[in-house]
Amino acid sequence: MKLYYSPGACSLSPQIVLQESGLAYEPVLASTKTHQLQDGTDFYTINPLGYVPVLELDNGTRLREGVAIVQYIADQVPDKKLAPANGSFERYQLQEWLNFIATEVHKGFGPLFRPTTPENYKPIAQAALTQRLQWMDSQLASKDYLMGTQFSVADAYFFTVSRWCGFVGLDLSALKNIQAFQQRMAQRPAVQAALKIEGQS
Repeated sequence: MKLYYSPGACSLSPQIVLQESGLAYEPVLASTKTHQLQDGTDFYTINPLGYVPVLELDNGTRLREGVAIVQYIADQVPDKKLAPANGSFERYQLQEWLNFIATEVHKGFGPLFRPTTPENYKPIAQAALTQRLQWMDSQLASKDYLMGTQFSVADAYFFTVSRWCGFVGLDLSALKNIQAFQQRMAQRPAVQAALKIEGQS
């Protein structure tokens, strides 16, 4: 398998999950600025949408969306318990988390990263994102991970996007549970390995 990634992007999430899985894969750097691979290949030939992550299987088929990719990886190694079993209620709870992180948190950062966002709109976007993060902080009040005591692929995704707060000037100092979650995640060997691959360690 190949994982197309860009340092600092949401592709860190499947990078972490692949490290947790123990599956063999090749990380392939894909610049989201030049849209080229290191060998000069046009990344748009890999993903016409131009963004990462992309998981390419050994047979050449590809998955584009992070929440689909992490669940696919988890299902290849069910003994690792990276996701609850398909068909279980817990699996739908996992999908609930993945969907919330994707649509309410990940997308919330978009206006703050986009250079074309009007300056007078940024405080509105920050307030909306802060509200979502405050709710997530409350959900982590009595548990180590989003699903409870067991790490899941949703944790890899939330860890990835919550790290962006520093880049957009969002202060997490009042969100003690998220801070503790980030520290807990940073201690996981798979997270450390993924960050090293991406040059972020």
